[in-house]
Amino acid sequence: MSERILMKGNEALAEAAIVAGCRHFFGYPITPQTELSAYMAKKMPKIGGTFLQAESEVAAINMVLGAASAGVRAMTSSSSPGISLKSEGVSYIAGSDLPCVIINVQRGGPGLGGIQPSQADYWQATKALGHGDFQLIVLAPSTVQEMVDYVFTAFDLADKYRMPAMILADGMLGQMMEPVEIDENRAVKQYDKPWATNGHKNQRPHNVVNSLYLKPEDLERLVDERFERYEIIKRDEVIVETQNLEDAEIVLVAYGATSRIVKSAVKAARDKGIRAGIIRPITLWPFPEKAIAKAAETAKAFLAVEMSKGQMVDDVRLAVNGRAPVHFFGRTGGIIPTPAEVLREIEKIHGGVQ
Repeated sequence: MSERILMKGNEALAEAAIVAGCRHFFGYPITPQTELSAYMAKKMPKIGGTFLQAESEVAAINMVLGAASAGVRAMTSSSSPGISLKSEGVSYIAGSDLPCVIINVQRGGPGLGGIQPSQADYWQATKALGHGDFQLIVLAPSTVQEMVDYVFTAFDLADKYRMPAMILADGMLGQMMEPVEIDENRAVKQYDKPWATNGHKNQRPHNVVNSLYLKPEDLERLVDERFERYEIIKRDEVIVETQNLEDAEIVLVAYGATSRIVKSAVKAARDKGIRAGIIRPITLWPFPEKAIAKAAETAKAFLAVEMSKGQMVDDVRLAVNGRAPVHFFGRTGGIIPTPAEVLREIEKIHGGVQ
C-alpha cells in the first residue's frame, strides 16, 4: 500500500499522469493551473520525459497531436481562456482519432474574467470544444484523490476509444490540499496501437494520421463510425454517484467541487426532515441521463447547483423530460455557493411541493 501524502490538486494531477505513463507534456502557464506545469517542468527531465513550455496554447495542443500520433501518452493542461485557444487543435485530434488527456482547471469568465473557481466551461467541454461533429470524454472529480484516480481513467478511456479525454476541474480543486494516495507501482494498462506513426521498419505499410477528407462520402463514413463508438461509450462508460434517492422528493444534481457543498446542504435538509437526495455526474460526457430519468419517476422536483449561470441544468431538464420541475441555483464570477444558500433553495422548493 502506498503512503498517503498531502498534495495540492494541481500537483496531484501531474504526479498521477506521470504514474499513469505520461512522459510527454506540452503546456503554457495560466492561473489557476500553473503549479501543474511547474511540477511537470521539475519532474519530467528527471525521469527521461519531455516537458516543453510552448510559445502559445495553440502550439502546445498541436504538439500533443504530434506526440499522440506516435502512440505515446501525451497531455496538456490549461485554464479556461487557454482551453479556448486549444479548441482548434482538439478538433484536429478528434478528427485524427488520437488519444490524449486535456486538463482544464476552470476560472471565471468570459474573457480574461478572473482567477477564482468557476464551472462555466461545461458547455464548452461537453458540447463544443472545437468545430465539427465530435465529442470528448469529460470527467469531473470532486476531491484531490479523485483528481488522481480519474487521471488514470482518462488515459485508459482515451486509449481504449482513440479520442481525447478531459479532466474538468476548477480553481478550488486545483489549489486545495488534501491527503492522497498515489500507488507508484500501479500497473499501467497497455493498449495496442497499430495505427501509430512510430516507424514501420519495413514490416508494415506507412501509417498516416490525418483529419482531412475531401470526398464527402469518406468524411461521412468516418464521422458515422466515430458516433457508433460514442454510443458504446454512452452505454458502457457512464460514471455517476447517487445518495439518498430511495425516498428523495427533491433531487439535487451537482458535479465537481460544488457537489461537496451540496452534500452538506442535503445533510442539513435531511436533519430538518426534508427528503433530499443527490445525483453527482462524474462523467459529464457521457452524461448520466438514465440515472436522472429513473429518479424522475418518483421525485417531485430537481435542483441543479453550479458555479455558473446555468449550463448543466439544460442536460438535467432533457433527462427529466418534463416529469418534474427543474430548478437552478448558481453563483458566478468566482463566488463559491455556500451550504446555507443551497439549503435555503431546498427549503423554498420543499415549500412549493408539499
